[in-house]
Amino acid sequence: MTAILESFFGGLSIASVLLLAALGLAIVFGLMGVINMAHGELMMLGAYTTFVVQNVLKGTPLESVYILFALVTAFIMASLLGIILERGVVRYLYGRPLETLLATWGVSLILQQLIRSISWQLATGIVLFSLLFFGTLWFFSRRGDFERFRGWFLGVMLPISAAITWFVSDLLGKTHKMPFTRPWFGTQGVDVTAPSWLRGGVPIVPGYQLPLTRLFIILLTAACLLGVYWFLNKTVWGLRIRAVTQNRNMSACLGIPTQKVDALTFAIGSGLAGVAGCAVSLLSSVSSNLGQQYLVDTFMVVVVGGVGKLIGSIAAATGIGLLNYVIAANALGPLLSFSPALTAISEFFASGPMAKVFVFALIVLFLQIRPAGLFPQKGRTVDA
Repeated sequence: MTAILESFFGGLSIASVLLLAALGLAIVFGLMGVINMAHGELMMLGAYTTFVVQNVLKGTPLESVYILFALVTAFIMASLLGIILERGVVRYLYGRPLETLLATWGVSLILQQLIRSISWQLATGIVLFSLLFFGTLWFFSRRGDFERFRGWFLGVMLPISAAITWFVSDLLGKTHKMPFTRPWFGTQGVDVTAPSWLRGGVPIVPGYQLPLTRLFIILLTAACLLGVYWFLNKTVWGLRIRAVTQNRNMSACLGIPTQKVDALTFAIGSGLAGVAGCAVSLLSSVSSNLGQQYLVDTFMVVVVGGVGKLIGSIAAATGIGLLNYVIAANALGPLLSFSPALTAISEFFASGPMAKVFVFALIVLFLQIRPAGLFPQKGRTVDA
């Protein structure tokens, strides 16, 4: 009984991490139909934001509660990046899933390299280029005849802005040298230390404690679920999101600003990814590859649960999390001792990578039987 309870609570904590990571993806992929391969990098941004907030508040009276500020900051930063991604890339690729997948995958590679290379010199160059090019573009776009000379403007301002940015960044780099050109994070992982009140554990059964960090993530996941449910079902913008999901053309005819709805949906899904990254940073080191470790699992949760179904994501995350933990920890080994063959099989898969392989094979078999997932969509959306 002790082993079973330990497996249950251990699997539940893993399921909460998976669900929190998949919640934002369920909003973007489920409600908008966008395959966002940069979702993992939004989690990575939330994790690095947590690291920065921790260092900023270190030695201050707010140090013990820095995680609360980090959650809010991670949500805001990831939401802003999500809005930029939606307006700059995804908006032009709606209804073209393959192109969206490739474009967001390219964005994920750019973000990974950016986090490895970002320094004061590179950050200054990005800000300066944005002010020169996009600021000028915004100023001239207010003119009524802008479309007549748009091509000429882009052909002239793009190289001029790039040249000025390169000259200023290079000059600052030669002047200030190492402190200005040294990467902020580099390729090595960074560590986030949990606050003192999140250390230790809660005794569940004799010989097993549920770590407070895991318990905090479980409660955070529950709070995010309730918040998403309330927003989608009890607010005006939530109603608009569900209307656009059901029938975009009819919603536009009724006066719903579909482009604003798309941006808001993407911002919420991205912000939840940032919150997931903040939570995951309490469990392991933060590196530029953090998001890739969870991307496949989060897609599996959304697909197995049923696209666009929050209850399906909850059930799928719970099942996948429990299976991963039980198989990797060989928790069923004592119960299978009556059969040497079954014992050998359980011991063969008793590791993290092999447990993922076994669970993935089960998911493939499950999707052969129920290709639409546990809770398939019904009604007008499916008919379309």
